[in-house]
Amino acid sequence: QVQLVESGGGLVQAGGSLRLSCAASGRTFSSATVGWFRQAPGKEREFVARISWSGASTYYADSVKGRFTISRDNAKNTLYLQMNSLKPEDTAVYRCATTGASASTRPDEYIYWGQGTQVTVSS
Repeated sequence: QVQLVESGGGLVQAGGSLRLSCAASGRTFSSATVGWFRQAPGKEREFVARISWSGASTYYADSVKGRFTISRDNAKNTLYLQMNSLKPEDTAVYRCATTGASASTRPDEYIYWGQGTQVTVSS
């Protein structure tokens, strides 16, 4: 069992930055990959970024590449998403999740999910 709790969301102006955190607890040893997803009202859940347990492998959606950075601190059991140059289209509920898969962008392959944190970017 893995428990995930996100924080760091809020309201920010376009062009601004936010840093999201995802604190993990429980049996995280088998979680080969952790990632961030987002979902805006009326839209499908969208992959944002993923990172391997060791941090050696990262992958980003084209829509956020070059603006967002995913990282993790295993000593603190915490996942981060640094979001720079934010745009109104980044507005969504952001959730962190874990999967046993080595590489995945599919929500159905992620087993444990956080409750989500709201990110709102104004123009």
